[in-house]
Amino acid sequence: MKKLIIAVLTALALATAVPVLAADGTESAAVAQSMVNLNTAGVEELQVLPGVGEVTAERILAYREENGAFTKIADLTEVRGIGAKTLEKIRPMVVIQ
Repeated sequence: MKKLIIAVLTALALATAVPVLAADGTESAAVAQSMVNLNTAGVEELQVLPGVGEVTAERILAYREENGAFTKIADLTEVRGIGAKTLEKIRPMVVIQ
């Protein structure tokens, strides 16, 4: 139950985060750190994303292991279980670094 509460609160925090732009137009480091990095996140971190459960999170890790680092967020649609609708829900919450 505790994990579920933490996941829900994290998802809410990410969903309501407003990007803070530096003078040069880039996102602040604080906002980037609060987002899920597709190339470093583990199963638990990925599960805070809407529509991503344990099985899908494990598939993301398997894809990353087989294909290397994600080069663009749209590559998520190559993972079984992630379609265009799910991608659009999670796009604002993920980064690739």
